[in-house]
Amino acid sequence: MPTSTKQPGYAPHTEAILTRLRKIEGQVRGLQRMVKDERYCVDVLAQISSTTNALEKVGLMLLNDHIRTCVRESLADGKGDDKVEELVTAVDRFLRAT
Repeated sequence: MPTSTKQPGYAPHTEAILTRLRKIEGQVRGLQRMVKDERYCVDVLAQISSTTNALEKVGLMLLNDHIRTCVRESLADGKGDDKVEELVTAVDRFLRAT
C-alpha cells in the first residue's frame, strides 16, 4: 500500500466521510439487532441494501477525491503512468467489492 507524507486527497472531506461512516456503523448495529430480534428476512435484506449503498457512496467520494488530487498531481508531475495503473487497480477492486 503506497504511503506518503502528503495529506490524502480526501483530507478536506474527512469529517463528512467520518460522519457517513458513523451512520453506516449505526446501520450495521441495527442489522445485528434485526437479526437478533429475528426480523422478517425481506426487512433485513432491505437494510443490508441500504448499508451497502451507503458504503458505495463513501467509496465513490474517496475515488473522486483520489482522481481529482493524487492522480491529477501525478500527471502534472510527469509521473502519471504509475498513478493511472494504481487507479485502474483501485477501480477494479472497488467494482468487484460492489
